[in-house]
Formats: sequence, C-alpha cells, structure tokens
Amino acid sequence: MSDEDYMRAAVELAREAGANDEVPVGAVVVLNGEIVGRGFNQPIGRHDPSAHAEIMALRDAGARLGNYRLPGCELYVTLEPCAMCAGAIMHSRIARVVYGAADPKTGVAGSVVDLFAEPRLNHHATIERGVLGDECGRMLSSFFAARRNKTLVA
Repeated sequence: MSDEDYMRAAVELAREAGANDEVPVGAVVVLNGEIVGRGFNQPIGRHDPSAHAEIMALRDAGARLGNYRLPGCELYVTLEPCAMCAGAIMHSRIARVVYGAADPKTGVAGSVVDLFAEPRLNHHATIERGVLGDECGRMLSSFFAARRNKTLVA
C-alpha cells in the first residue's frame, strides 16, 4: 500500500470523528505494511483533552503490540500534529510521521515550530507533509464552516 492508501484510512476515521461532532481528524499507525493502530478525535465525547486522533492511534497500537514503544512504526494523520501529540510521538519512538493538512495555528511539524527537527530532543521522526493535504484541509474547513453556520442559525 502507498502513503495515499494509508492516509485514506485515516480520512475515513476523520469522517467518523466528524459524524460524532468532533473535529474531523483521523490517524493510523502502520508497522510492516499493516495497520496496527487506529484513532480519531474524541476529546469532547470522552471529556479528555488528550484524546486526539494521534494519541488514540498510539494507544491502540501500543495495546495491540504489547509495548508503549513503537519503533519502526509510521503514523499517518490527517492534520499536522500539535505539541502534545508530537511529545507522545517522540516518546513512542515512531519512525515516520505522514500528515495531510498543515495547521498554521498549532502545528509543530513545521507550521508554527518544528519540534521534530529540534536537535536538543532525543528522538527525531522523519516527516512527510501534505499527503492528500487538499482533501484533508477541505474536510476540516467544511466542518468548521458548518459549525459556524449552526451557531449563526441557533
């Protein structure tokens, strides 16, 4: 499978988040060509500020693989990771992060800062930017436009 195929799996999870009135972000963890972790945004429904798509996918992969360290794994996520998620990605030893849409407000893989390139940190994942970025960005823009319209109508 290609980066686009794995990102499409993350997009499907993002749609699930959106259907639950969560910000539509989805993520998958891949090891040796197999999806071993899945997650989507759930902070509202779980009453948990840490329940971002990446964290949920890392938790799922860790449980399935029986280890909190995920060396050799790749993370595909529809939105550029935030600082919290970047920390979890580094601690889990993810080898590669592939993301769709850039996040100019909270993205830390190059948009606001690049924590993955910070030489003082002890783990550095390879970053691939913009895979299905237009599709991922449109999904987020549509979600927030609908939310604004809902607020204006109510």
